[in-house]
This record gives sequence, C-alpha cells and structure tokens, in this order.
Amino acid sequence: MQQFNPYEMAVQQFERAADKLGLSEDMREILRKPKRELVVNFPLRLDSGRIKTLTGYRVQHNVNRGPAKGGIRYGPDVTLDEVKALAMWMTWKCAVVGIPYGGAKGGVICDPRNMTAGELERMTRRFTTEISIIIGPHSDIPAPDINTNSQVMAWMMDTYSMHEGFSVPAVVTGKPLSIGGSEGRNDATATGVLFVTRRAARRIGMPLRGARVSIQGFGNAGSVAARLFHSEGCKIVAFSDTSGGLYNEEGLDPALVQRHKLEHGTVATYPHGQSISSTDVLEVPCDILIPAATEGQITEHNAEKIQARILAEAANGPTTPEADAILFNKGCLVIPDILANAGGVTVSYFEWVQDLQSLFWDDADITHRLEVIMNKAFDAVANKAEEYHCDLRLGANMLAISRVAEATLVRGIYP
Repeated sequence: MQQFNPYEMAVQQFERAADKLGLSEDMREILRKPKRELVVNFPLRLDSGRIKTLTGYRVQHNVNRGPAKGGIRYGPDVTLDEVKALAMWMTWKCAVVGIPYGGAKGGVICDPRNMTAGELERMTRRFTTEISIIIGPHSDIPAPDINTNSQVMAWMMDTYSMHEGFSVPAVVTGKPLSIGGSEGRNDATATGVLFVTRRAARRIGMPLRGARVSIQGFGNAGSVAARLFHSEGCKIVAFSDTSGGLYNEEGLDPALVQRHKLEHGTVATYPHGQSISSTDVLEVPCDILIPAATEGQITEHNAEKIQARILAEAANGPTTPEADAILFNKGCLVIPDILANAGGVTVSYFEWVQDLQSLFWDDADITHRLEVIMNKAFDAVANKAEEYHCDLRLGANMLAISRVAEATLVRGIYP
C-alpha cells in the first residue's frame, strides 16, 4: 500500500483548483512551494540528566496577505512534508474566511506522553528560541495544535518576551486569559464547525435537531463539537479516540463520555455502547460525520461505506482527493477543512487584534463576530461551487487561491 503523503495531497488539491481557475504557470510556481522551511536540531536535558537531540520544524507557506499563522504540534510522527502541507492549508484557510494572514505550521518530533512537565517546558522554551529568528507578532504567530495547549503557548510567549526584554502577548495565540488570551478560543474550532454545518444543513433542507452525529477523535475539537452538537438537539451516536471507538444508535451523553475518558484514559471502554474501531466510527449510520483526528482517514478504500449526508472536516486533511470524488458522486456534502475548522484561526485572529490594541471583547461579542465570518465564508464557497458545478472543497480552494493570487499580483515581485 502506498504511503500517504499529505504534502503531495495538498499540492494535488492546489493544482486541481489552479486548473479550474486557469492560473498561469508563473503564479503556480510561486504558490505551490513554501516561502520558508526552517529545520532545527536542538538538545534537551532530560530529568535523568541525559541529553537528547530533537528535531523541529517551522514552515511559512505564504505571507502575501499578512503575517504567517499556524499551529505547533508535538508528536512522534511529525514530518516535514506534513508540516509543509498544513502550512499550505493554513494559507488557503485564512484566505477563505478573509482574515489578513498567510499560512504557517510547526512541529517537534517527540512523544509528549512519555515526557514530564519539566521536560515539555524545557523543550518548548528551547524550540521557541530556535525558531525565534522567524516568529514574531508581525511576522509569524504560532498557536496550539495536536498535543500542545494554552500552557505551551504561555511558555512560548514568555520565552520570546524574555529575549525582547518586555512582554509580547501577540507573538502567539491560544494563550491563557491571564496573559492576553481571548474569550471563546478553546471552543472556537468546534463552534465554527457547528456554524457551517448548520448552514449546510439548511442549504440541503435537513433539520439539525435530531440529526445523528458520529465524531472521530475526542481531542479539543472533537469533544467540544460533541457537546455543542448535543446542545443543539443532535444525537451523538459514535465517538472514538486513539484507543478505539464507541457506538450507540440510541445516542450518547458527551458529558458522561468525557468524564469516563478523564477517569479511564479512553472513550472505548465506556460501558453504555458497542465497542468498535476508530475507523469504524467513520462508517456507522449517521447524518453528520465529523472527522476530528488526523490526516488521510477517509480514502478510496472506505469512502463508499460512509453513510453521512454531511461530512464536516474538523481535522486537517482527513479526506484524500480519491475519496472526495466518491463522496461527491454519492451526494455527500463535504465541508472542507479550510472552511469547516477555520473557527480556530478566526478567533486566533481576534485574540491577536485584541492583544495588539490591549482592548478585549466579551464571549458574546466573539461568538457573534465568528458566526458572521463563518456564515459569510460558507455562502461564498457554496456559491462558487454552484457556479462551477463542483464540490465545496474545489470551490473553497478556488476562492482562497484566487484571493492569494490577487494579493501576489498586486504586490508584485521584489526586487
């Protein structure tokens, strides 16, 4: 079986949209490659006293519409190609919702589950120092991603600030409220997923209340999405995490499943449901499927088995181009990642704006602003897809790429 390469998939998606737009080869040459790829190898002193050398990445794909923006992830499987793909998707994601950022992404190859809090802090601070040559509040603003959180962002912000000699809260987003974080940031990704799914359901005439929802992944995006969709009157029929999955056609209470995961480390052993694999969660009978795990989960091998009417990508890159074609022909409405999960970067943008002006908004204001942006973006993407008789992913990519291409043409090439 061919190994999945997220960067090849990202480029394939780009070329498909570029073909439809009639983009020149010169413009493709600029947009298909990252602007910068920084690879750092740095020492970490373990609690045992031993020294271990780790490798980290920070990739800036494009900055023609504004500073680079994107998360930092920790994991044993982080690769440069993965980070390059995610940086490219971030460029399109920021453009599709109309916020003035370019795309970036970062990561460190490590296993955070086997690291102490002290080791995580020392690693984060050293990694921040290594990439401080390209990050900054007006150049590249990191945020949390897989296996990173608000505490990691606090360490990054503090480290950068120590180098500058004064506090620079706007250098990262996703921080704790006590040091310049924003209301609504923790729930932002899932809230954005809810807004665009509600819009999509209305477009195809499907009531949201009573809809059966299956969620792959029970991290921040997946667990919060479960709570939000449940509060909208949806029936959450399946969950999964890295240990396995759970299915109950009568519905599951997300709060009870969350409590079980906190106590036992997994959702798979929750007693009130049928134990299934984390990939089976994609194929159970449901109306709305929310992949909220990692890339490449939905392929030509399982796309035909998916039963959902709406697939809302809370994860980045969960569906391959081959699967996209199958789902489109089946009549499944796929809300692509660069639109569906853009709530996170949108509220990150709100946080950055608030930090720069030292004036903060309340939760209701954040939610309202987010809903306006997500609804406007969904309508623009849906109209583009209708105009070109294509799926929403192609419509979203065309909209985003045309905006980045326009900025590139207007700015020109220096010198």
